Amino acid sequence: GADIWNQSDEFHFAYKVLTGAGSIIAKVESITNTHAWAKAGVMIRDSLEPDSKYAFVCVTPESGISFQYRFNDSTNSDSTDQADIAAPHWIKLDRSLSSSFTAYHSTDGSTWIPITNSLPQNIKMNANVYIGLALTSHDDAQTCQAKLSNVRITGTVGLTWTNQDIGIDNNAAETLYVAVSNTSGQPAVVVHDNPAAAQIDTWTEWVIPLQTFADQGIDLTDVDRFAVGLGTRGNITVPGGAGKIFIDDIGLYRPRTAP
Repeated sequence: GADIWNQSDEFHFAYKVLTGAGSIIAKVESITNTHAWAKAGVMIRDSLEPDSKYAFVCVTPESGISFQYRFNDSTNSDSTDQADIAAPHWIKLDRSLSSSFTAYHSTDGSTWIPITNSLPQNIKMNANVYIGLALTSHDDAQTCQAKLSNVRITGTVGLTWTNQDIGIDNNAAETLYVAVSNTSGQPAVVVHDNPAAAQIDTWTEWVIPLQTFADQGIDLTDVDRFAVGLGTRGNITVPGGAGKIFIDDIGLYRPRTAP
């Protein structure tokens, strides 16, 4: 991603949902030097939109540590920085019941010191927020890797970790399928030839002969349900990937030789 800064962010986020007050601690073991201001750290965020309000404590390869925040959606970020600190280093972010955020750092994960000249920042967020680990390369042509350990979250949080790109058009590779069904019986499913169809980045027509469904036993005069999906139909045990696709102009045509 390009950065976590200005009015909109591009980064990778691993998170849980926090309700009310809470804190997150992590030790940034290392971070790839893709840029002096590549950033890895702990974040609390109002939403998963790229322009969301947030509070963020991070370690950089060459620019020390930083307490960064955005007070309102789509407005410029601000920060308090402290130079001459590099990974491995401990960081911590607290959120109070009044939505006041405080940033700390530590050499041992036990004695916590506020980042130099930083003050608690009051950032009005929803009761439910996203809390977790954030990473940006600050150079969208390079992939940055960070290693974090000893992650601890306090407060009322969900059990499941989720991760996704924020502000980055980067679909996970997923296949695409169409399913049609009658009033009873199993649906007929046709899968796209490209197993990474979710990553096709141009408008592409997918023509499916109706005979393909009829060959699976579907009565085409009695179709009552039609679905377009990603991944494996009916598989709800394994989480799918993240991303966005647009589907348009679904139609039924007589046989033709060209789109």
